[in-house]
Amino acid sequence: MRIDKFLKVSRILKRRTVAQEAAVAGKIAVNGKEVKPAYRLKIGDVVEVSFAAGTLKFRVLELKETVKKEEAANLYEVLP
Repeated sequence: MRIDKFLKVSRILKRRTVAQEAAVAGKIAVNGKEVKPAYRLKIGDVVEVSFAAGTLKFRVLELKETVKKEEAANLYEVLP
């Protein structure tokens, strides 16, 4: 699954276009490397998203095309 779609489905970012813009701006890294919006995520990847207020680091646990709002947090685990 593409990184931009995962960020939208998991509700880490609200819209896919916002996720694409963040990736183009270099604010998304997977396993320590900056990635483009089309980067293919795999289970176990460690993703770091930079926001103005700080950074969110998480590990991908599941990849699903669609998910209910209550189940979105089950797709990843936040890392310290």
